[in-house]
Amino acid sequence: MDGTLTIPVHDFELIRAKLGIASGLPILEEIEAMPRDQAEKMTQDLHDLEMDLAYLAKPQPDANMVLDALVASGKKLAILTRNGEEIGKATLKAAGLDHYFAEEMLIGRETCAPKPQPDGVHHLLNLWGADKSDTVIVGDYLYDIQAGFDAGIHTVHFDSQGLFPWPEYTHHKITRLQDINSLY
Repeated sequence: MDGTLTIPVHDFELIRAKLGIASGLPILEEIEAMPRDQAEKMTQDLHDLEMDLAYLAKPQPDANMVLDALVASGKKLAILTRNGEEIGKATLKAAGLDHYFAEEMLIGRETCAPKPQPDGVHHLLNLWGADKSDTVIVGDYLYDIQAGFDAGIHTVHFDSQGLFPWPEYTHHKITRLQDINSLY
């Protein structure tokens, strides 16, 4: 969602600094490893930071066009995010994309282990009764495409800069969101 359907606004190094997490470490996993009291406070602090960012969300160019085309062709859509579900809802609403996704199609860290774990993908496959060969994940970061790859589905790496640093997990590479329409 963030960086894929919406223009990225997260400065993860700044978030780590505000939370007191060392540079480059995965935020959710670091919080999970903390003692319970500290983790609860840190989770609330992260939630507050993420909510502030959610209200800034703007759609990627052509996001509405792409989602309209996918819906018109009968594709099932879901959001699989490392964010909390409340944050995901706020992000989609701020970006004007919330009407594309049923509430139960927003899968956050409360429902499944966060990406890069493939749990959320498996959850959606079960929910939809979908075949892996008919399912694709689109993402802008390693955790997105790694989750899809490890779940055995097709992966589309969206990188507007065209760098594509994780080719081992990537089935398709796109630099414009609208290029999804030519793939599926």
